[in-house]
Amino acid sequence: MNTAHNRRAAIKNILAGTAAITTSGMLQSFACAGEPGAYQLKGNINHSVCRWCFNDLPLDELCSAARQIGLKAIDLVGPKDWDTLKKHGLDSSMCNGAEINLTDGWNDRQFHDTLIKNYTGMIPLVAKAGYKNLICFSGSRRGMDDETGLRNSAEGLKKVLDLAAKHNVVLVMELLNSKINHKDYQCDRTAWGVELVKMLGSENFRLLYDIYHMQIDEGDVIHTIRENHQYIAHYHTAGVPGRNEIDETQELYYPAIMNAINATGFKGYVAQEFIPLQSDKIASLRKAVQICDV
Repeated sequence: MNTAHNRRAAIKNILAGTAAITTSGMLQSFACAGEPGAYQLKGNINHSVCRWCFNDLPLDELCSAARQIGLKAIDLVGPKDWDTLKKHGLDSSMCNGAEINLTDGWNDRQFHDTLIKNYTGMIPLVAKAGYKNLICFSGSRRGMDDETGLRNSAEGLKKVLDLAAKHNVVLVMELLNSKINHKDYQCDRTAWGVELVKMLGSENFRLLYDIYHMQIDEGDVIHTIRENHQYIAHYHTAGVPGRNEIDETQELYYPAIMNAINATGFKGYVAQEFIPLQSDKIASLRKAVQICDV
């Protein structure tokens, strides 16, 4: 059986319904749910998009497009932009701004004082704004073994989790690949992240399962989600290889992945985090949302 051909054909069928509306000036066909004649998403997946992937668009423009497509939120947005999201009726599905960077994280004690100060200040702001998720990172190994990284991370995070619990905020550590994009990053396997969740034993610490990153470093995406969904608070998408569109040009079949996520009872957000190659970036986003709208 030519499974590659069948997969490409299936995705093309999913996208066929958008072909008539991808021309300029037709974005209004994807008006937000509730408007007369609006394109209706199925409602099984809460869709979001990562701000940084569309940094060349003004945030107001991205928010307007997101609303028209049917997205509920923008991902990786900090306090200075929350008012813009609120103006458009959008959630901040994954807040940022407390982290130092991707390399200096919770696994290294030398950064704990700064991180504790940053997160102690940010957690109440997230709660006051009505949001829930706040991203964090393990940081680079710098020669550190897995056990030491786990102990250090747990030691530091425990100092802010009571505050997170008080404000009903969840600190969410992202799983990133260390093979291509983030060499030396420690939280590069689901098992490592899950062990940290278990060590902390708090409902206010969970994982961000980035499908793109974990396909690169470990594969077996659907099985991993089924086995570990209780430790996951958030998902990111992107095409493999290349981190571009999630259409028939890449190796993952996102409808099956989204069905697996939906089957777990997941009620959080799935955020598109691909870098568009097509000139019409909003059309690429619209297609990605439809592919994931199972």
